[in-house]
Amino acid sequence: MDDIDRKILAELQRDGRLTLTELAERVRLSVSPCHRRLRALERSGAIAGYHARLDAAVLGLTFESLVFVTMRYEDRETVAAFEQAVADIPNVLQAQRLFGDPDYLLRVVAHDLAAYRQLYDERLATLPGVQRLSSTIVMANVVEARPLPL
Repeated sequence: MDDIDRKILAELQRDGRLTLTELAERVRLSVSPCHRRLRALERSGAIAGYHARLDAAVLGLTFESLVFVTMRYEDRETVAAFEQAVADIPNVLQAQRLFGDPDYLLRVVAHDLAAYRQLYDERLATLPGVQRLSSTIVMANVVEARPLPL
């Protein structure tokens, strides 16, 4: 990956809806070489996909919580079952396995406190292998959806 590839990636992180012509202009290439580089970045996996970033508040998802999960059992089967169950919950926007305690950090959204309480009681608290859940309410997102440094 060279500086031109990094410029392509940076421009696409800023605006994923750029046309190929606009992208080529911004990175100072003609369209054909820009297109070849773009396809190569996609094939390599450097570009994992193209997505719209939605505003959770506008969509009524105004409650956000960070949930710390401590596992009772950490054998391979339990961990796999837990991670699959977490992946099946649409309200879990992000799930990270951690070193140390707690074992996982989940970023969860809901419409309001009542909806979160129901999600917590019916889905999160019943996840396989969980010993303890601890939640904290997000006051504000200070840095969110930041582009990767290139």
